[in-house]
Amino acid sequence: MKIAAIQMVSGTDVPANLATARRLLQTAAQQGAELAVLPEYFCLMGQRDTDKLKWAETPGSGPIQSMLQAAARDFGLWVVGGTLPMATSTPNRVTNTVLVHDPSGQCVARYDKIHLFRFDNGTERYDEAAVLQAGQTPVSFVCTDRDGGSWTVGLSVCYDLRFPELYRQLAADLILVPAAFTHTTGQAHWEVLLRARAIENQAYLLASAQGGEHANGRRTWGQSLVIDPWGQTLNELATGEGVVLAEVDAATLQRVRTNLPALQHRVF
Repeated sequence: MKIAAIQMVSGTDVPANLATARRLLQTAAQQGAELAVLPEYFCLMGQRDTDKLKWAETPGSGPIQSMLQAAARDFGLWVVGGTLPMATSTPNRVTNTVLVHDPSGQCVARYDKIHLFRFDNGTERYDEAAVLQAGQTPVSFVCTDRDGGSWTVGLSVCYDLRFPELYRQLAADLILVPAAFTHTTGQAHWEVLLRARAIENQAYLLASAQGGEHANGRRTWGQSLVIDPWGQTLNELATGEGVVLAEVDAATLQRVRTNLPALQHRVF
């Protein structure tokens, strides 16, 4: 199965971001992708955290979801829209939500980001809990490729990457990590954490990132990539918008798990 990580440098204009996302999804489909993953905050990198509140959607309704649904249907893609703000019962809180649409345009999975990022090094400061409401439930779904093969796909977002216990619960063949890692933390930890999650779970891993200088002044690390179950990088893109394509192979997955049956050797 050919998969695609979409890298963006999203700005403050939601319609413009949606147009860019659709264009990149179309490019992925034209290049043979069956599943494509958008980065965290693909729809909006606002001037303030509270800008997310203005664009909060409810399930099945809103321009962001309409774009995801239409792109999946029009391009015959599994589209993973990671992430968009979804309304909660609390007016000043939204969830940071991944939605998965199958090639017919039906929404088949939703994951609300569980771990909320907080960082303060005296120069940069982030606190997602000021606006976001944390999710509670790990989520995976089954993706069927064009050859009839089935893949268990685990969902996660950005800061989740630092919590390996989440990925054990997902028990996935393919792990997805849409992200908007800061340049500071990405430079230090991004690749090593991604490779560790792929190696320890003996799974393919696709990370779709924000990558560059944003209109709101934020700088994100980028380096969208696909990693195989042995921890080897199959393809990557450093910065700027683009499409990162790679093939995932069920036989390779099975061979790694058979040759080194670490998942069967777990004690705890």
